[in-house]
Amino acid sequence: MNHNMRFGAYYQAEVDPLLTWYFVAILRSFEHIAFDRTKDAQTGTFEFFVPHDTESYFVDIMRYFEQESIVYNLRKSANRLVDEQL
Repeated sequence: MNHNMRFGAYYQAEVDPLLTWYFVAILRSFEHIAFDRTKDAQTGTFEFFVPHDTESYFVDIMRYFEQESIVYNLRKSANRLVDEQL
């Protein structure tokens, strides 16, 4: 099995520091859509570990937050927890 499939999708984004509490509360109200955590508090960078089954919903929610100027620079990248040597 492909390790990226097993670990899910990985995203990062910047969140408006004044609205972090609001963003986190809303995102977490959608059970099991993603695991979020702050990667860098200084820049407001969050990282998201997203099950493949909920990825399209996650992206829709994040696009809404971008339209509301709460989230910036949403980007998908390789999951930093996956050891490519496996």
